[in-house]
Amino acid sequence: MAAQANAIDRTRRMLSLVTYLRERPGAHVADVARAFGVSEAELISDLDVLPLCGTSFRGGDLLDIDTDGDRIWWHNPDDVAAPLRLAADEATALLVAARAVSTLPGLREGDRQALLRVTAKLEAAAGEAAASSSRLSVTFEAEGGVFADVDRAISERRRLWLRYYSPARDELTEREVDPIRLFTVGHTYMEAWCRLSEDRRTFRLDRVAEIRVLDEASAPPEIEVRDLSAGLVQPSADDPEVVIEVGPGGRWVAEYYPHDSAEELPDGGLRITLRTPDPASLRRLALRLGRDGRITAPAGLADSAREAAREALAAYEAQP
Repeated sequence: MAAQANAIDRTRRMLSLVTYLRERPGAHVADVARAFGVSEAELISDLDVLPLCGTSFRGGDLLDIDTDGDRIWWHNPDDVAAPLRLAADEATALLVAARAVSTLPGLREGDRQALLRVTAKLEAAAGEAAASSSRLSVTFEAEGGVFADVDRAISERRRLWLRYYSPARDELTEREVDPIRLFTVGHTYMEAWCRLSEDRRTFRLDRVAEIRVLDEASAPPEIEVRDLSAGLVQPSADDPEVVIEVGPGGRWVAEYYPHDSAEELPDGGLRITLRTPDPASLRRLALRLGRDGRITAPAGLADSAREAAREALAAYEAQP
């Protein structure tokens, strides 16, 4: 399973990185990436986040870590290693966050118990601040249940059954998949081997209408994990460019279709520019939009979309 399986695994890895780097000043990027089983790009991404962490929410004692692309330097390990002292508001924020994370779907039971033990120690040390924090709560919504099932399937190496909404085809499909990893690029996604298409596919969790963990073992083929540092969809420069203009009722297209740009229009709509290896697949989108949008370029695709709309209208009018 890829090291970047989910946000929980990344948090665990970054905590381990702090100890690892403190004991190895000037460590080589390649050596650290190999030790943690991640790509150098993933490691650099972690190093970009670590300087935002420290022992105070007010700053001033954050981790001073940087890299020249070859070696990693931590300039203030002794300062950060000093005994932790929390103000009342800091203790309250930590306790609220700890209690919220302990209810997070997909959290492994061992991690949950460890977090609860830490929370109990914080409560004992915080005194009155702990009582204040108990009156606050944070809940996680949306695709939490789907996340939990995917995370469980990855951990137990089991196959999943999905009912999944495809916006490109405007339909629900049923399929069995062997999950590979969870990751977040704006939204939370599952990368999996799809048994229906016999190929690697990416599924957005908020589009999963129904999910079940199956008894069958998951057995995805050995495939190279994609580098997503440049984004989820990375069209080729050779892919044709398509321009779609939508009104206010069609702004959802920018949410569902990866695009290069979305320019605001005076009427509250958008001019969306995207690249795709198969422009003809967007004719269905043009039919769905109806009066809410139109393809403006390339001209050939725009003409074929209008012809498809005329044929659909004629067929509808011919019905008794």
